[in-house]
Amino acid sequence: MAGNTLGRILRLMTFGESHGPAIGGVIEGFPAGLVVDMDLIRNDLSRRRPGQSRLVSPRNEPDEVELLSGIFEGKSLGTPIGFIIRNRDQKPADYQQNKESYRPSHADFTYDQKYGHRDHRGGGRSSARETATRVVAGSFAKMLLKQHGIHVSAYVHSIGPVSMPMDYQKVNLAAADESEVRCPDPETSRAMVEWIENTRETGDTLGGVIACVARGVPPGLGEPVFDRLHADLAKAMMSINAVKGFDIGSGFGAATMKGSEHNDKFISRDGSITTETNFSGGVQGGISNGMDIYFRVAFKPVATLMREQRTLDSRGNEIQLEAKGRHDVSVVPRAVPIVEAMAALVIADHWLMSRMSKI
Repeated sequence: MAGNTLGRILRLMTFGESHGPAIGGVIEGFPAGLVVDMDLIRNDLSRRRPGQSRLVSPRNEPDEVELLSGIFEGKSLGTPIGFIIRNRDQKPADYQQNKESYRPSHADFTYDQKYGHRDHRGGGRSSARETATRVVAGSFAKMLLKQHGIHVSAYVHSIGPVSMPMDYQKVNLAAADESEVRCPDPETSRAMVEWIENTRETGDTLGGVIACVARGVPPGLGEPVFDRLHADLAKAMMSINAVKGFDIGSGFGAATMKGSEHNDKFISRDGSITTETNFSGGVQGGISNGMDIYFRVAFKPVATLMREQRTLDSRGNEIQLEAKGRHDVSVVPRAVPIVEAMAALVIADHWLMSRMSKI
């Protein structure tokens, strides 16, 4: 299957299905000599895994990563880093009814049309289970970026109609993980939890928006014309399951502004050139300008409802589909480390490309 690889210098290739023996990946282009922070990898995986709170799917996957190559005496070798995460809590019987049916807004029909043969157990390759491999690779990217003063963090900005009333500059981003829904504003967090619990009682689901901030990104990252930094970020985010929208800086709000309102005025601060505002979201002309990179990612409601839905089977017959298995009301809180991982991978890849362009 094509389309399993991300990046140009720092490259990730992933493999595996939701209910197969394991999922895994191979990371190429990771520099040698970096101390591998296993605690960071475990923490990021724990933030993504199911069963972490009463608000998410109870599937009990410990998500323990096994590093197979590319590491020796706790440091990276510069050779391909191979890893796997074994699938230990498999219940394929929960998905037997999906063998011949097309679940609304899932990839069942499209995979059948493309390949003519699919793994119906939890969606197989199209399952969000695959994103655990991205989180592992993203943790490695974070290690590299940290060496150069670059930090990536994300948080839940909204779930359903409940949204934070302030932007990222006015909140403590480090407080996001203190919330069950990874929202750094306590009052908004409580409202989100209440909305999720009420929605669960009706068997329905919710979407939401994750905001991501990358600080310490130096100016000059990005490869025009077709490999602009924000274009690669958009592609990376749109590759995440359930993502339906991406905007950076002022985003769609820019369409309602005048140029005199939107332009980021250049100023001198502490002997350096910077901008007075950041409507550009840290990227101008596809290249980073040294300001915070700030963007938002919109997630659709979970497609699996815990109530009956009408659909069609593979022969075109109308059927009633009743969901079984273990499912989230909203994937948004668990998707925060995935968004961070994809952002870190893209920025680290562009950082490595920038080094090569100056040799």
